[in-house]
Amino acid sequence: MRTLEYVRVGEPAQAVAELAADPAAAFLAGGTTQLDLMKIGTVTARRLVDITRLPLRDVTFDGGDLRVGALVTMERLAREPVVAQRLPVLRDALLAGASVQLRNAATIGGNLLQRTRCPYFRDVATACNKRDPGAGCAALEGVHRNHAILGTSPHCIATHPSDLAVALVALDAVVRLLGPDGPRTVPLTGFYLPPDDTPRLETVLRHGDLVTGVDIPLPAQGTRSGYLKVRDRASYDFALASAAVVADPGRTRVALGGVATVPWRARRAEAVLREAPEAFVAAAGAELADAEPRRDNGYKVELARRTLIRALSTWAAP
Repeated sequence: MRTLEYVRVGEPAQAVAELAADPAAAFLAGGTTQLDLMKIGTVTARRLVDITRLPLRDVTFDGGDLRVGALVTMERLAREPVVAQRLPVLRDALLAGASVQLRNAATIGGNLLQRTRCPYFRDVATACNKRDPGAGCAALEGVHRNHAILGTSPHCIATHPSDLAVALVALDAVVRLLGPDGPRTVPLTGFYLPPDDTPRLETVLRHGDLVTGVDIPLPAQGTRSGYLKVRDRASYDFALASAAVVADPGRTRVALGGVATVPWRARRAEAVLREAPEAFVAAAGAELADAEPRRDNGYKVELARRTLIRALSTWAAP
């Protein structure tokens, strides 16, 4: 039995102060991942700061951006009329990301911060640099069929699990934060950190920072978008490969999921499409040219290529 302290807060500034004052504290919202990780010992927070009473549940539309509070649930956001009408890529990613039961509990902020499903990260008896810096990475020589082929390092090949984050990266979304030094915003494309030599650092968040919301620029009228997810089971499962496409008039934005250590903005593919808007095969080939598959996950190179080509053919074709 581990001793656990619990505190409930009512204002964002109070939440930040409570967390910043205690290195062993963590925020608690929907808890759909946090509590599981605490039970198995992967997360060792000794104090939980319950933020579910914070006023961060609004979804507002000012004509330019959709502003989403961090405590809005996945299910509520997926059912917002403006999302269905103007952001189908976001709706698709939300509905593909979890079962109905989980979507009714899981928050947008929590989804963006969910931890990898790498089994070695979740097994405290195995080596994991993300969980225990310097311990090594058991996945490198272990079973790594579901692991990343893009953005990897010699210290970590864990795949980022969020479908929502992939769609938001393609939409150029911005994360709103509140920390001990005040509010700030970070583009989602710069929010996540590749593992490099420090796999434990997954985002630019500092201890005490609170995600308060996400701002999503609405695409121009006539934009086509969608999210294609390939998985082992048609029911709720994590992506083996996925692609988010946002085809604005004159520009196509692309992001990949299921194949990278972070939600992967496909800059090389976009560069090809700027020069040749219908060169889908060339765009996919360029994006995956530097993929680094290992013994068990080499199939992901071709799977990601085909996934991206199909997504582009569906939403970016004239």
